[in-house]
Amino acid sequence: MRARVCVVGSFNADLTARVVSFPRPGETVTASRFDETAGGKGSNQAVAAARCGAAVAVIAALGADPAGERAVALWQAEGIDAGAVARHAGVPTGSALILVDRTGENEIVVAAGANATLDRSDVEVGRASIEAAQVVLGQLEVSVAATLAAFRIAKSGGATTILNPAPADATIPEALWRCLDILTPNRLEAVRLAGGAAGERPEAVARELVLLHGCAVVMTLGADGVLVAEPAGALTRIPALRVEPRDTTGAGDAFNGVFATRLAETGDMIDAARWGVVAGALACTGGGAIAALPSRTAIEARLAEITVERVA
Repeated sequence: MRARVCVVGSFNADLTARVVSFPRPGETVTASRFDETAGGKGSNQAVAAARCGAAVAVIAALGADPAGERAVALWQAEGIDAGAVARHAGVPTGSALILVDRTGENEIVVAAGANATLDRSDVEVGRASIEAAQVVLGQLEVSVAATLAAFRIAKSGGATTILNPAPADATIPEALWRCLDILTPNRLEAVRLAGGAAGERPEAVARELVLLHGCAVVMTLGADGVLVAEPAGALTRIPALRVEPRDTTGAGDAFNGVFATRLAETGDMIDAARWGVVAGALACTGGGAIAALPSRTAIEARLAEITVERVA
C-alpha cells in the first residue's frame, strides 16, 4: 500500500537568473541565463513525495491566472490530488525571484501572492485528504493559521506532522509547536528558532530546540548532511552524499518530500532521513527545482553510499 502524504503549502512561479556572483548592494550584474519554472516549497515537496512513490494530496491557494493553470497542470502530470486547491480571482499566484551563482548557491526573494490567502476555510475543504494521510507536511510560505488548522486535523486523526520552518523570518506560535511532531530546519533557521542561547554548534542548537518544544528536530546541514535529535535524547548524524552541485534551490524540498514519504512507509525517522539526504543531494545536480527532483529508482541506487553515525 502506498504511503499517504498531504502537503499544505505554497506554489510559486520561480523566476531564476544565473550569475557568476551575487550582486553587492547597488551593483547590477548580467545573468547568463533566465528561466521561469514551477516552484514554491509546498509544491516542490509534494512533487518530491510523489516521485518517491507516495499518494500525495496538496492543499494550496492559487490565483486565477496562467501561473495558477501551470500549477494545476504540473500536479495532474505528477499524479497529485489537487481537488482541494483554492483559486482566488484578483490576486496573483505566488512568485519567487531566484539568483543562482556559479557554485550553485542561491538567494531567494518570495512574493506570497495567493499563498497568503490560504486560510482555515480552504483547509476545511481538504479535511478528507488530511484525515486520510499518514504524514502531513507544512511550511511557512502560507499563513500560520492555515498550517495550524491542518495540523490540528492531522493530530486528531493520528497522523505525524512535519514542519519545514521556511522562510526563516516567519514566527511559529505556541499553538503550532504543540501540534508538531518533527521540525526540519536548515542550520540558519534552527539557530534563529533556538534564540541564540545555544550558540551555533548544530548539536547544541538541535538539543535546545528539543528541550524548548518537545518535538524531534531533523536539521539539514547542506554539505555536512543531516543531524537528527530525538526527544528521548538520541543524536544521530547522517553525512551528505557527495555530488557535484549545479543548483541547490530544490535540495531542501527534495529532502522534506522524500523524508515524509519514507517516514509514512516505515515510521523510522533515521531511515527516512537517509533517503532524504540522498534525494537532497541528487536534487543539486540538475537545473531548476522541479526538473532536478529525483525518482525513487535514482534514490535507491545511491542509498548504500550513506552511513549513519550515532553521536549520542
